Amino acid sequence: MRTGGTDERSLVVAAEAGDRRALDDLARVSLPLVYTIARRALGGLPDVDDVVQDTMLRAVRDLRSLRTPESFRPWLAAIATRQVSSHLHRRQADAERAVPLEEMAEPPHADAENLVLACVELSRGRRQVVRASRWLDRGDREVLSLWWREAAGRLTRAELAEALATSVAHAGVRLQRMRSQLDLCRSLVAALDVSPRCAQLTVALDGWGGRPSALWRKRILRHARCCSACARAADGLSPLDRLTACLALFPVSPALLATARRPSGSRVR
Repeated sequence: MRTGGTDERSLVVAAEAGDRRALDDLARVSLPLVYTIARRALGGLPDVDDVVQDTMLRAVRDLRSLRTPESFRPWLAAIATRQVSSHLHRRQADAERAVPLEEMAEPPHADAENLVLACVELSRGRRQVVRASRWLDRGDREVLSLWWREAAGRLTRAELAEALATSVAHAGVRLQRMRSQLDLCRSLVAALDVSPRCAQLTVALDGWGGRPSALWRKRILRHARCCSACARAADGLSPLDRLTACLALFPVSPALLATARRPSGSRVR
């Protein structure tokens, strides 16, 4: 069950008072925030889980030092950020100790470079997802915006389904369908980005004004399915799940959010 601001405040107060169940619930609903921060900072590095665990242990240990229950999330985010920084410093120190003395003429930058490369890759992938989303139909764009928030822990699947005025089971079907369409649109964007562009694709784009549309999406994808060069352009795309570190790219319309926050049992008019 997702907790809103008021419920989270109650959990903080109860956890500070020694309620073990409240502490467990608070840790559970806080995990998505901590994972988001760690993944955004560490990208593809293999130590995200360690940073998350260290953050949660420190938060549980120091919870009574929290000044006000309302400041819990900023306080937790600050702890996560410090843990990421400490982790990166430890990795750098370990790398320096592992380098033989004769190779120390220049300081080792392998970890820093790997981190930068990982961040660049993710940043490029996120921009590509944004561009690909513009090729989706309006309904799929709405599903996408809600899915990001579910992945961030801001919505439960039940709230997402309620926002879409459908059942939880059918919401899952719509999510899968949207993700399939988004992957196709990502391959479309990848084909358009190839330089130099496929000559046959250039011919197929004759008359295109540069704006995404359902008609041109169909034409470009039809070409890409038959063109090995354009199909290869999508081979290096990062898995979509790996890009969920950027969870607030797509704004949700006020109407959708209002529906998602409507109490259970309310009907959509």
